[in-house]
Amino acid sequence: MTDEGAHVLVVDDDEALTDVYAAWLSERYAVETATTGEAALNNLTAAVDVVLLDRRMPGLSGEEVLTRIRRAEYDCRVAMVTGVRPSRDVINLGFDEYLIKPVDRDELHTVVNTLVDRSTYDDDLQELYALASKRALLETEAERGDVELDGSYQDLVNRIQELRERTDDTVTEFGFDDFRVAFRDLPDENTGGD
Repeated sequence: MTDEGAHVLVVDDDEALTDVYAAWLSERYAVETATTGEAALNNLTAAVDVVLLDRRMPGLSGEEVLTRIRRAEYDCRVAMVTGVRPSRDVINLGFDEYLIKPVDRDELHTVVNTLVDRSTYDDDLQELYALASKRALLETEAERGDVELDGSYQDLVNRIQELRERTDDTVTEFGFDDFRVAFRDLPDENTGGD
């Protein structure tokens, strides 16, 4: 699938913001918007490739929408685009990327482009990228002093390492940004990294 053929669903309870995101993205993608979780689920079809989803909305929250998307096994990538800073709870959320508002046009295009590319990868690679995104989020928040890394973080790192070993043969499929994110600073058992 080419980027130009991608279908994006923008979900945020701030209608002005969904309009801005749609205007930014509609030059390149087919874009639909929804201002409630219920409307998002009603607009979700197999044609949707990427969902940009606010985490906190009145009524049906973005987290609940995300849970229902994954439970229904829609084959779409989901980026949380939210003002909620991540905490360790993100480990259990089924998103592919996490952007903290405010986001600009370039960030939005980059994440949609990346997620469209990822949609062509197999399940292990998609999981690897999603987990690498979570790891990067948690490490950034830990550096800020807002999150304490614990056993759940170590489990995440272990799962990334397991997926990395399983997918070594397919790294030629990676786009540069995904390759950099997925493999940055991962410990190498051969060099004794931590």
